Amino acid sequence: MSAKAAKWIFYLGTLISLVLFLGLTVDTHRQIKTLTHTDKLSEQVVAGKRVWQKYNCNDCHTILGFGSYYAPDMTKVYWRRGSEGIKAVVRTPERFTTWRKMPHLGLTDLELQDLVAFLQWVSEIDTQDWPPQDQKLRAAAGRAVALGVSPGATLFQEKGCFACHRLYGTGGMLGPELTHVGSRRTYETIERILTDPRSVNPQATMPTPPLSHEERDELGRFLAGMK
Repeated sequence: MSAKAAKWIFYLGTLISLVLFLGLTVDTHRQIKTLTHTDKLSEQVVAGKRVWQKYNCNDCHTILGFGSYYAPDMTKVYWRRGSEGIKAVVRTPERFTTWRKMPHLGLTDLELQDLVAFLQWVSEIDTQDWPPQDQKLRAAAGRAVALGVSPGATLFQEKGCFACHRLYGTGGMLGPELTHVGSRRTYETIERILTDPRSVNPQATMPTPPLSHEERDELGRFLAGMK
């Protein structure tokens, strides 16, 4: 190949790469409001971002690709744990962390609510399935939650049940595996557990879930159907 031909290949390749880069950049900026749901960027979400910064959460956690890798990525944590699950971990981290000890941060109830709102907003950003470590979690948890788009399945995620229980290999290990709980427990027994866990097992360490009567019924029917 002559020097002249090599130069033309270099110039053409550089030009094509530049056009692609600029085109993708413009396309990203065009979609950014939709991808990030800026219409849901409320004052509470902004306050939650300030809580995240105040307690230096990025020192241990990564979010949207920024931060440290000592503790779990938080980009989709709301999707994985739900509101009550996040609150439980922040309030009593010793119950949910092993060798990666999370400190007691002492958040007020208002700060915790704001932080949850911020993490919920972040979880709804369309990140094109990034970071990749969430893909397996989304697939497994999605199989559980999407058994039907049922209110009970949604409650299992939103109420933080994944923090202690596993479905299809996804979730915590503090409580029993619930993938086939419907083959072991009747609806009536599950509802009793959701009302007062110690009424079925006096040694139970599970706290009473914050559920209304209707929510308890929906979640109970969902779990009873897991066979």
